[in-house]
Amino acid sequence: MSAEILIKFARKGIILSPEAYELIKNSDNPINLSSDIIVKLKSGNYSNDMVPVDLETLERMGLNVNIKKDSVDKGQSAAEEAVESKPPQTETKLETGHTEEKPLMDNKEEPYLGLKEEKAKEPDLGLKEEKAKPAVEAKAFEKRTVETQAVETKSIQKDTPVETKAMEKDTPEETESIETPAIPQPETTNYSREDVVIIKDTDVSEDTKMKYKRNLTESTVNFDKFKVLKDTSNQSYTSGDIGNLIEYFQNRYKKLSGILSQRPELRTFQKINEITDNQTDLNLIVMITDIRSTKNGHYLIEVEDDTGSLPILVSKDNDELVAYAKNLMKDEVIGVIAEKRPGSENSLAIVKNLIDPGVPRIDRKEVDFGTVFTSDVHIGSSTFLEDAFVRFVKWLNGDFGNEEQMEMANNVKYMIVGGDIVDGIGVYPNQDKELAIKDITAQYDEAARLLGDIRSDVKIIITPGNHDASRVAEPQPAVPEKYAKSLYKLNNVEFLSNPSTVSLDGLKVLIYHGRGIDDMVMGSNDFSHERNDLVMKEFLNKRHLAPLYGERTPLASELEDHLVIDTVPDVLHTGHVHINTYTNYKGIHCINSGTFQTQTEFQKIYNIVPTPAIVPIIDVGGIYKPLDFNK
Repeated sequence: MSAEILIKFARKGIILSPEAYELIKNSDNPINLSSDIIVKLKSGNYSNDMVPVDLETLERMGLNVNIKKDSVDKGQSAAEEAVESKPPQTETKLETGHTEEKPLMDNKEEPYLGLKEEKAKEPDLGLKEEKAKPAVEAKAFEKRTVETQAVETKSIQKDTPVETKAMEKDTPEETESIETPAIPQPETTNYSREDVVIIKDTDVSEDTKMKYKRNLTESTVNFDKFKVLKDTSNQSYTSGDIGNLIEYFQNRYKKLSGILSQRPELRTFQKINEITDNQTDLNLIVMITDIRSTKNGHYLIEVEDDTGSLPILVSKDNDELVAYAKNLMKDEVIGVIAEKRPGSENSLAIVKNLIDPGVPRIDRKEVDFGTVFTSDVHIGSSTFLEDAFVRFVKWLNGDFGNEEQMEMANNVKYMIVGGDIVDGIGVYPNQDKELAIKDITAQYDEAARLLGDIRSDVKIIITPGNHDASRVAEPQPAVPEKYAKSLYKLNNVEFLSNPSTVSLDGLKVLIYHGRGIDDMVMGSNDFSHERNDLVMKEFLNKRHLAPLYGERTPLASELEDHLVIDTVPDVLHTGHVHINTYTNYKGIHCINSGTFQTQTEFQKIYNIVPTPAIVPIIDVGGIYKPLDFNK
């Protein structure tokens, strides 16, 4: 119970004082009381921005701590009644079966996609709406199986065997059975421990050293097949007014409806204003504007296209659709197959099927070179693992590891740094106490020193993250030369936007730092930072990297929505959450590259346990392998 309470508050980013924790733990119903407190905090009337919730705050909330169990079972809590008494200008956010009221964001407006906004009449099916009770079950941080592609690895050394957990495979491959020493891995990592290739210094012959060690002379490698497919660095045209916001959502709808209209069941989709009074069968492509649950367990969803709006209902009796509806987000675009009772153009439609844009299954791309994926290096932080990073650089240069591992390094042609190469300045409260370098330019200078040691025949692609000296709103333009002049002097470095797409000799890689993971995790109990591989699959299904506008992920209202996944990639590479995961979804490598930083004080608050110094590689043949550079 104690862990469940702490997890419940940690998932919402709320800190409890020891006294408040004891009071909650010793109450008659700690879980319900925790939910009530969270609802109160989310109402916006109490500060929870890095300030611990203490006894004084709980007293001001006016909650009855000694709640009798029978009274809790009978009706709504005091917090829910307080939420319902709020003025109507609020935003209802669905979170897997319960709703919370939040003040509208200043920059969050919900204009129609071209028409005057008009409130759809509430359907009367005897489904009187009320706020669902907060979920009682907290999401446990536990190890679960996942559909993954089997990882083919090489046997590095034989020592003490370790126990591993069998994993479900989405795309079966032959996996070489090996034994390796036990290494510290969090239980949430979705590959088994013997899959990790441990890179250690090994005595090799002088001939081997001379064969693989590279100097830093100018590269003669041909990068003619490297192509930038998408870079938004110089494509920001927004003025920030309401007209831009409308164009932004219109563009999103246009792009995603174009993808959905290729689905067989939606090729003859219709617009909302084309629905006739007596029509019963509906095939629509719509954007979600609101989601809420009813007291009977149904989901009532408001949708719109560029011609009008319509309420649709997911019945609680359809388990498959209910499970689907729980992970829907406002502002995403979906296909709807529904039935409507004749008699009114905009009467309630009952959902028969909901359709994601989705991705087709693709063949694995065969390659004759290697690509290493890194992110969240956080140079400049006192928790940056410089020794491990230097070992990684030495391995790349053919000066570390055994002969087999040197051969793997010799094949590396590309290195991707997916954001947060430096720790930045003032990113989170009290960050300065954990900085070894307290000047942003000096941090980039140090990054140039470390990356400058990498052999020049490896092309390094660098994109920004939320710690970099780029604008915070996505899409982020490339790190500006103003702050990173020393890095710009390296002739093998390419600076691109976040997100961006590149072709590495025909291997299409979508690089995204990953702040959209936060919104997905906060919006559904099916997702967690630890299992961010599942979030990446959801990105691909929704064909969008950050569907929810105006929440944790800051989005710029550009004239084009650059976070739509226009082209299906061979690799989706993310970072941000500092936890290395991997899955192969429909032939697409979904990689989160982890970090080169140990746990910070800020991460402890949110119960984030990083997986440092694990570097993924797509090796020759298109095979994924995680490489461990810890001691």
